[in-house]
Amino acid sequence: MRAFLLAAAAFGTLAAGAPGPQQIVFARVFPQPGQIGLFVAAADGSGERPLLASRDIDYDAAWSPDGEWIVFTSEREGSADLFRVKADGTGLERLTDSPAYDDQAAFSPDAKRLVFVTTRNGGTADLWTMDLQTRRARALTSGPGGDFRPAWSPDGKWIAFSSDRQSSLPFAHGRWEHLQLADLYVIHPDGSGLKAITTHGNFCGSPKWTADSRRVVAYCMTAEQTLDNRRAAPEHPEDTRIVAVDVATAAATSLASGPGVKFNPSLVAGGELAYIRKDGGAEAAGIYYASRGRGPKGDIRTASWSPDGQRVVFHKRQPIVPPAWKKTWSRSADYELTLTGQLPSFSPSGDRFVVTTRPVPGTVFGAGVGIAATGGDKVDVIYQDKGKNVLGSQWSPSGDTIIFGLGGFNAFFNGFKGLFLKPGDREEGGAQIATIAPDGTGFREVTSGPANKSFPSMAPDGKRFVYRTFGPDGEGLRIMNLETRAVTALTNGYDNFPLWSPRGDLIMFSRQANGDYEIYTIKPEGGEPKRLTFSRGNDAHMAWSPDGERIVFASTRMGFKDEMTYTDAPQPYGELFVMRYDGANLEQLTDNQWEDGTPAWVPARKLTSRVVLQ
Repeated sequence: MRAFLLAAAAFGTLAAGAPGPQQIVFARVFPQPGQIGLFVAAADGSGERPLLASRDIDYDAAWSPDGEWIVFTSEREGSADLFRVKADGTGLERLTDSPAYDDQAAFSPDAKRLVFVTTRNGGTADLWTMDLQTRRARALTSGPGGDFRPAWSPDGKWIAFSSDRQSSLPFAHGRWEHLQLADLYVIHPDGSGLKAITTHGNFCGSPKWTADSRRVVAYCMTAEQTLDNRRAAPEHPEDTRIVAVDVATAAATSLASGPGVKFNPSLVAGGELAYIRKDGGAEAAGIYYASRGRGPKGDIRTASWSPDGQRVVFHKRQPIVPPAWKKTWSRSADYELTLTGQLPSFSPSGDRFVVTTRPVPGTVFGAGVGIAATGGDKVDVIYQDKGKNVLGSQWSPSGDTIIFGLGGFNAFFNGFKGLFLKPGDREEGGAQIATIAPDGTGFREVTSGPANKSFPSMAPDGKRFVYRTFGPDGEGLRIMNLETRAVTALTNGYDNFPLWSPRGDLIMFSRQANGDYEIYTIKPEGGEPKRLTFSRGNDAHMAWSPDGERIVFASTRMGFKDEMTYTDAPQPYGELFVMRYDGANLEQLTDNQWEDGTPAWVPARKLTSRVVLQ
């Protein structure tokens, strides 16, 4: 027998400063891998089958005018790119290969070109066209705001689309989510003749042309309806309208259709009006025809018919168990991204992380503290109060304590029923800061009183923590000494998500400023906060790098990438960015139409050695 030393990496990652990508995890509201897929069926819903043999995150399919091809968006190769496949599911072919987001393609009437949505020019959603033979693409629209859901007129002279280019992204009533104000536009394929054909102030989207190329049909709603109708199952659905708009005169006429949250209108062979409905539960949701009843049922989000109207291709939601750990695509080779649970926070050693679990099914309470092994698939609940919710759990620097907020948190867990209309609404009857050991023992509340307190973060020495509060004594950030229970006011603004730097010299937080949330830092001893971001949209959900040199955060600065009805998320847009602690060196990590948020930086786990006898 001989003995030798074998150096082995305990977890397969590198120590700080060594080569290799940084690891960041985050949560995505929808979709998780496997949660949406493409299907083909007869127009009445019979004979439904998957379009593709190998499923991935595939969506937004469109049938070619000659009936030969179906173009769709897929994330099977990383970023959202355009693919096409034969109508029988064979001959899969990739059409675009860009790190930008490419989606919502529509064919020209001769099936030789596509118009599609892309973020290639500056990160916002613009329209480009592509020659399918040469694969050459060029910009059609540009500028601030987003352009969505293009449709080519049958005579080839116009492209209709929806756009929020005039919107200032106002907050919804009593909420922090932005409304989507969108109007209908038309433009010639050469980029000339741009004009709006609806009046700004509410929402109209997904235009489709009549056979004579004189009118478009679209679905419309009020601006406030865009909040509730973005949910997978609207909580208080109000009927949307389907209208026909004359392109020359902008005159709009309501079309006869059934009740419900109707969207994605189409005119199938013979001029039949078809649309999708997303409210009413499993039996009501699905495809409808204005004069001949139902089509495929289920949580369908887009549909496109074969030229003869006999078949339909669509994507829909699929029931899944969200993964605890799933690698996903990153724009930067310097950062490795992983999907995980809500509000993750890592132990100092990086071998475990804590998340906020979901409420008890059928209720709005019971969100608890869950712990998972880094890279594992199982989450163990170590604390749950079925009459309250946990929010904003953080691991202590020493690794022996988890600190979190405990209360109702109506605005976070009760859908859009939780409104902030007056100062008292933010108090919600109060919430406290609590601590617990990672093994689930030693629970205690460390604060008291009527204020709503949450999002605690400990100082590196573990003796103090910062938290945000709303209550009778004011709002803002407070610091508590864990030994003396003395509380010091740090700020008095509309502040949230405070996090103490691992270096101890700064506390960052998000503040509502001029209709948006922006990121600030402040010294623990107080003073004037420093504003780090200046964007159109919300910047929040921050996390420090383990060395305190960088910040990762979620931002809506790139705006909507799609019409909110399709994406089933409270904020159906949002990207991850990394910047230096002072706001410099901004870099975008994700680029899609989903809601990406609550990132956390994975600590670099140290290399260890062990003796192996052989």
